[in-house]
Amino acid sequence: MSNLKVTIGYHNNNPFINIYKDKIRYRYWNGKAINLKIKAKENPTLLKAAFELKLREGWRPSTKTNKAKEKPTTVVQAITKAIETKIVQGCSERYIKDAKRVLVLWKRYESERQIKNLKVDDLKASYIKTFLIRANWSAKTQRTVKSTLSPLLNDYKPNLVGKVVLKKPTSTLHKPFNNIKEILDEVKMFNSNLYLCCLMTYGCLLRPHREIRELTWKDFSDDLSFIHLSGNRNKSGRNRIVPVPSYIRDILVKGERDNNIFSNKPQPLNQDYFKTLWGRFKRQSNLLEQDQTLYSFRHSGAIEIFKRTSSITKLQKAMGHSSINVSLTYLRGLEIAELKEEDMPMV
Repeated sequence: MSNLKVTIGYHNNNPFINIYKDKIRYRYWNGKAINLKIKAKENPTLLKAAFELKLREGWRPSTKTNKAKEKPTTVVQAITKAIETKIVQGCSERYIKDAKRVLVLWKRYESERQIKNLKVDDLKASYIKTFLIRANWSAKTQRTVKSTLSPLLNDYKPNLVGKVVLKKPTSTLHKPFNNIKEILDEVKMFNSNLYLCCLMTYGCLLRPHREIRELTWKDFSDDLSFIHLSGNRNKSGRNRIVPVPSYIRDILVKGERDNNIFSNKPQPLNQDYFKTLWGRFKRQSNLLEQDQTLYSFRHSGAIEIFKRTSSITKLQKAMGHSSINVSLTYLRGLEIAELKEEDMPMV
């Protein structure tokens, strides 16, 4: 017992038993540790003797492990952790940017509602509903934020976000051009990169903000007559081979295989590059009409393909749509006769 020592100590005039083991102190206020119903304040000398006896018999004080009480996870912490996981999983830059924006909006929402540090356990569908349904958010914005938020909370509150029912947004199409050449000429005078983007959106039916913006020269065939996009590079998730019309090939100047066709570097231009350019063009254009956007070139190209081929299947393949129903929306309001005279009943 050379490494053991037993003494009586006091705290606020209340006695307790000190046991020193290997220079570590253990404090006891009663005999519970040695199965004795004796309190130190009742008879400290007797309790001290009892501990000494137990030590001689081989009993030793055990180190207490203080388990840190886990603090409940807050909604902000849950979203933050989920975003970090999505980054590791390799989710798109666009989704990560949207997710971070949702985090900022949620923090602002908690502050406005005076519910800062809301715990995940206390999160209810009513909170999600008031967060999403706002007078200054369109139905489309509400659904976009909902679809971004849902996977971020799914590990903590499965299906909670999905329980919130939102109004279906009114479907609006990008208004097609009836003066495509004049518009393209006006864009050409404004900016060469935007002109090539618009031309490819119309002629190759690629989506401008990712599919076209991220194109490298290795995505083209050697003679520049085809573009090959892998499934992870386009919205449909399917591999696509897209013909390149001659009027586009004529203005392409092939660069280094791994370089982006716009930046002439391995890195593409920033993801808002064409959005910003189009906004500037729109402010100075004399030809653009209301509801005509960068995607209107794709809409116009879709209509042109259908007029030339009368094949919805070919249109679906050209657009890279997952179903024919999606392709049909591009033809809404198009005055094309579905029946011919010879299709009508004969007498």
